[in-house]
Amino acid sequence: MKLFSSLYRRAMIWSRHPHAPWYLGGMSFAESSFFPIPPDVMLAPMCLAQPRQAWRLALLTTLASVAGGLFGYAIGHFAIDAVLPWLQDGRYWPAYQTAVAWFERWGFWAVFIAGFSPIPYKVFTIAAGALSLALLPFVAASLIGRGARFFLVAGLMAWGGERMEAALHRHMDRLGWATVALLALAYLVVR
Repeated sequence: MKLFSSLYRRAMIWSRHPHAPWYLGGMSFAESSFFPIPPDVMLAPMCLAQPRQAWRLALLTTLASVAGGLFGYAIGHFAIDAVLPWLQDGRYWPAYQTAVAWFERWGFWAVFIAGFSPIPYKVFTIAAGALSLALLPFVAASLIGRGARFFLVAGLMAWGGERMEAALHRHMDRLGWATVALLALAYLVVR
């Protein structure tokens, strides 16, 4: 089934749209506080489509993500009582509890790791606000962690260029189904 290759073609068309940077910035902001899809899924094809713009796109993604992280911090600081029932009833509760434990133990480094890794960064931004983590270390860790992640993605895509795009297009369906299988396996192992 050629599901992923057609989605990939569509994503590449969208990544060349004149308003694509605005969408990337909005997605980066939202993902850091409430949206479930990481901006990498938009950043990578945009950098493939426009390799000369890769560093600018990585900077945009980083700054919008940190701004969204500040919004998540504000949610945690001012509205944690309203958000806790949603966290407890949803799939993010274990991640929130982990974030709280990590903050108590590592502080700055917890934000850095969440910013760089696939751990839900939004949960850490909300937890940082709820626990009143010092704002300057929070922003610094966010800039470093998110920046390292997004500049790495942009750099790899720009470096690969047209060769990477052609290879991804050729193998997209296999990669897509392998990812689905790995996610299903991870779900079964965790459950």
